[in-house]
Amino acid sequence: MTEMTPPAKPRPNAVTPPLPWKTRFYLAILSAVTDTARRSNGTVNRRFLSFLDARTPPSATPLHGVRTTDVTVDTSRGLRFRLFVPVDSDAHESLPVIIFFHGGGFAFLSADSRAYDAVCRRICRRVGALVLSVDYRRSPEHRYPAPYEDGTDVLRFLDHGGLASADAAAARLADLATCFLAGDSAGANIAHHVARRWAAGRASGEWERVRLAGMVLIQPFFGGEERTEAEMRLPNAPIVSVERTDWLWRAFLPEGDDRNHEASNVFGPRAGELEAALPEALVVVGGFDPLQDWQRRYYEGLRARGKAARLVEYPDAVHAFYVFPELKESTALMEEIKAFVDGHRSPPIHG
Repeated sequence: MTEMTPPAKPRPNAVTPPLPWKTRFYLAILSAVTDTARRSNGTVNRRFLSFLDARTPPSATPLHGVRTTDVTVDTSRGLRFRLFVPVDSDAHESLPVIIFFHGGGFAFLSADSRAYDAVCRRICRRVGALVLSVDYRRSPEHRYPAPYEDGTDVLRFLDHGGLASADAAAARLADLATCFLAGDSAGANIAHHVARRWAAGRASGEWERVRLAGMVLIQPFFGGEERTEAEMRLPNAPIVSVERTDWLWRAFLPEGDDRNHEASNVFGPRAGELEAALPEALVVVGGFDPLQDWQRRYYEGLRARGKAARLVEYPDAVHAFYVFPELKESTALMEEIKAFVDGHRSPPIHG
C-alpha cells in the first residue's frame, strides 16, 4: 500500500474559503440554479435546467489538442459516452483509458455539460490518455443502482470490442489492460461501486480485456445518518450544503431507505466485504468541503481492509474546485492524476 502525506488542514473554525470573486460568484449561481430546479416533491425541473446547463457539442476538429466524439452504448436507455482522444499521440502508441463519471449529485449535469467537457479535455491532454466520459442515467427518474449498472455496461462495451466499431483509430491506441475509473463527487461514488462490480466479475472470470489499474476519486460523495464535524461546521457550503445533499440522497436511494444504505455509507452498518481485486484508489479531499470527513473515512476504511490507497488533501479547496482552472489546486490536481496514472501504466512492449 502507498500513501501520500497530506498537508496541514485549514483552521478548525474556518468557514470561508479564499476564492477569487469570479469563482465565488459562479458557485453561488450554480447553487441557486440547483436549488430552483429541485422541487419539494422530490423531482427535478428538467425543462428549467435545459435553459441553463450550457452544452458543448462533440468536435472531430481538434480543440486544444483533443478531438471528441459521442459513442452510443445502448439506445434503449440513452447510454452513451463522450470520447476524448489526444491528437498528438503516435499511431503506434498505447494509451491508458480513463472512464470518467461526472458529478452533480446523481441528478444534475451530463457528459456534454460545458464544465465537464473542458475538464475531461484537460485530463486527456495533460495525462496523455483516452477519456470516456459516461452519460449515465440520472435520479430521481433513475434511482440506485441505475448509474452503477450504466458504468458497468460501458466496461462491458469495451471488453467486448465495442470501441473498435465506434472509433477504430482510438481503439488502436487504447490499452484496455490499463484502465482507470475516475470521477468527482457523485461520479467518484459511481467509480467506487463500478470498480466493485468489475472486481466481483473478475473473480468469476467475466472480463477478458478490461483490467482496472486504479481509481481516481475526487471529493467522493459519501455520507451517512450521522452528522460529522465538517457537516456541522460548513452546513451552508456552496453546491453541497447539508440540506442539498440530504435532498440528493433521498432522490437517489431506494424510496424509504436512509443514508446508511451501502451506496452512501460504504463502510457503514450494512457494508459487505470488499472484493479482493479492488484496484488502488487516489482519494482527493478539500478542506472546505462538508463531505471531507466521509471522504477521509473512506480512505481509512480502504486501508483498514488492506486495500492500497493514497490520500491527497487541499486545505483551501471547496467542493468542485478542480473545474475552475484559475485555482492553483486545480492545476496541482492534474499533476497528481498524471503521476498516479503514469505510476500504473503497463510496461512498454519492445519488439
